[in-house]
Amino acid sequence: MRKYLLSLFISVFTMCATLAQVANAQVHITGKVIDTITREPLVGATIVVKGTTTATTASLDGSFKIKVESGSTLVVTFVGYVPQIFHVGDADKNLGTVLLSSNSSNMKEVTITADVAIDRKTPVAVTTISQEFIEEHIGNGDIPNLLIGVPGVYATDQGGGYGDQRVSIRGFSSKSNNGNVAYTVNGIPVNDPETGAVYWSDFSGITDVARSIQVQRGIGASKIIVPAFGGTINVTTRTTDQQAGGFVSEGIGSDGWNKTAVMVSTGLDKNGWAATFEGSRTQGAYPFDGSNFKGYDYFFNLSKILTPNQTISLTLIGTQQTHGARLEQPLNQTVSATGVVTPGYTGAPQGTAWNNYYGVKDGKDYNPDNNFYSEPILSINHDWTINSKSSLSTVLYGMLGDGGGGYFNFGTSTITTVKRLGGAYSPIDYTSLETANAASATGASSTFGYAAHSHTDWVGLRSTYRTTLGKYIDLSAGLDLRYYVGDHYENITDLMGGNYVSGTRTGAEGTDGTNDINNPNQELGVGSKYSYFNRDFVETEGAFAQAEYSKDNFSIFLTATGSEQAYKRTDFFNYLDSDPNQTSRWVNFTTYQVKGGANYNLNENMNVFANVGYLTKPPYVAGIFEGFTNSINQNPVAEKLFDYELGYNFKTSFFSAKFDAYRTSYNDRTLSISQVDPQGGQDITNISGVNAMYQGLELELNYRPVQQILVGGMVSVQDNYYTANAGPATITDQTGQIVGTQKEIFLKNQKVGDAPQGTAQAFANFTIVSQLKIGVSCNYYWNNLAYVPVAGPLSSFVSSYSAANVHPYHVPDYALWKTNATYKFKMAGFDAELIGTVNNLLNTKAITDAEDYSGTGTPGAVYYQLGRTFTTTLKMRF
Repeated sequence: MRKYLLSLFISVFTMCATLAQVANAQVHITGKVIDTITREPLVGATIVVKGTTTATTASLDGSFKIKVESGSTLVVTFVGYVPQIFHVGDADKNLGTVLLSSNSSNMKEVTITADVAIDRKTPVAVTTISQEFIEEHIGNGDIPNLLIGVPGVYATDQGGGYGDQRVSIRGFSSKSNNGNVAYTVNGIPVNDPETGAVYWSDFSGITDVARSIQVQRGIGASKIIVPAFGGTINVTTRTTDQQAGGFVSEGIGSDGWNKTAVMVSTGLDKNGWAATFEGSRTQGAYPFDGSNFKGYDYFFNLSKILTPNQTISLTLIGTQQTHGARLEQPLNQTVSATGVVTPGYTGAPQGTAWNNYYGVKDGKDYNPDNNFYSEPILSINHDWTINSKSSLSTVLYGMLGDGGGGYFNFGTSTITTVKRLGGAYSPIDYTSLETANAASATGASSTFGYAAHSHTDWVGLRSTYRTTLGKYIDLSAGLDLRYYVGDHYENITDLMGGNYVSGTRTGAEGTDGTNDINNPNQELGVGSKYSYFNRDFVETEGAFAQAEYSKDNFSIFLTATGSEQAYKRTDFFNYLDSDPNQTSRWVNFTTYQVKGGANYNLNENMNVFANVGYLTKPPYVAGIFEGFTNSINQNPVAEKLFDYELGYNFKTSFFSAKFDAYRTSYNDRTLSISQVDPQGGQDITNISGVNAMYQGLELELNYRPVQQILVGGMVSVQDNYYTANAGPATITDQTGQIVGTQKEIFLKNQKVGDAPQGTAQAFANFTIVSQLKIGVSCNYYWNNLAYVPVAGPLSSFVSSYSAANVHPYHVPDYALWKTNATYKFKMAGFDAELIGTVNNLLNTKAITDAEDYSGTGTPGAVYYQLGRTFTTTLKMRF
């Protein structure tokens, strides 16, 4: 009996142990996480065992490997995407490709409209910045500050004001009248139609709702006419959120920086409705005198699934902001023979925080250079899946912009001679100017504040039809229609103690005079238009078509775009109301783009691509109408660009590399320069035939030696130079007579300035524990020549290059460090994050932008890098 019981006990024990061993058996699960639409690997996606802290992250090619107990449940997540859930069996398993879809249900249609590049398919040089990267690195910056790790990109804060950044891609700038960087929001072009400029402050809060930012360098994948000679920055935002949720966040930082934000999304209900609202308030200052700012950002989307094949959505994006700005200022202090000090950064006790226009008025800080603007985008999107092969995506949009930039008229004084509270670098005594105006016998203000004001109305429509022919050919075609009206004027903002500002007209009719020729002796009050007032019209009618062949590992595309663009100008101040020349005729340009490319995937790790394109676009308004009048440049021609590029990409789970080489010729740029002659008249200088070459090599690397460490960087080496002398330069006086010519402008072999021709970055990210990440990066810039202005004192561009072998100022090389950290945890049952950023970690004093008016190596004015700033933000998701 005892032997029987013992045998029974051993059997039961063995069986239980075996069952326990089976129950606790561990299995290996592998897979690869990628975006459903773009096919980009979702590097850093989290794969976690539900109910535990066991987790891993996706590698550089999206692959992962995790050891779990059999019977577990895996959850695959990435910020902004719908999670995927997998139940684990009792054997090792490869989940294959794990496709994560954006939380926005119609992101596919937005991606089509925005011409987003597809990984290992679209043959262009591209870098995509994820929502997670945006949230962890944005701090107190804006979109340009997120792009400093992209090869070929140079981004600076310029004067340092809120939203005053600028970007160059491959040497092409986003500046006014030089805009060759396209910026689109969900496929809607938002560059200024008159100048091509990008004003980042108009959409400063867009990073709170951005799903991704994609930088396409070179000709890009855009099918519409945009000023993309250098590249395109595509921002895609939230649309129809499938899941309910949101977040609240509170941030604090240096110089009183503070940001409060909230977002709420209803998710998609059973009736097909979804709504998302986001709003934020940002205020504070930057490290220079008079930089205070405040901005209110808002986003609203309302969507309805009409039928299983049709969706309609309404989206509103905007910012209402005001901020203190700072102009370029002299680098070197000078002292005249009589002892008059002309201030410069080298003599400023404030260092790089110096602002020459900063002062005190009525006991309060006062900066007349105060910018204010609002330009919301309202769009209606309709997406229709016609059948299994065809679809139609249409967006109707409008933008209403209003605002300006403040300035100050010092009357008979200058910024150097105006009364200050102390020495040459002390604040301006604006109160004393009020006192002087109040004592005026006539009541007229000799000093006053004013603003360069713009009011713009845009409307546009873009519609894209897509269909599939057979198995391998995709065709798309569509329309791109835009209409723009912009009112531009200066208006009085501060009478400074006086009763009015004299509005006496100066200048003959039809010249770039001052004040209203129809009311030549006005007394102007606050809000009155002053100096100039004109209305510009821009019409665009475009059509595009694209054919794309894709089979197995090979894809090829060809795109053709045609556009008719027309410009007209009404000048209310320089022409009598009775003069039919008050409104110019329409000036028309027919432009086109033809581009194509091919991609071949050599294997699952490597692909090669090539593209080529010929693009044309009209000159900007300043090159069409001469010297702020309705006089039309007699020889305006479309600008032309020819570009070709080769690229190679390599990617494994622990290492990735992207390499590309490009060569771009930019021809027939027309420059128009307005200047005052010695007799006080208005002269116009037209320069034709400005040609340049842009070429370079770009390399982007990432290496993950262990799961917890990611290191990498990029390097870009450019060779941008003028290929020939320009000219002739013709000078015309205010009567239309040619008063001077210069046969040649000696540009040949001169370097194109305004951006460094060498950029590099090295970075390292460390995952200390699964919840804590720390990152550090260093950017280095070299071979940066100053910008020789097209417009400036006495037509500096012409006078500077009137002889060969000119050598503009060489901006000193410099390096900038920054760091960030993210800690994720639970707070009251909700997912929470503590995010910290430090910009300019070592408080480096570096010149980022410079102008050389003489072209002789002496900087006329510079911008310095902002000093060290930091932010800390707590975000809680629900």
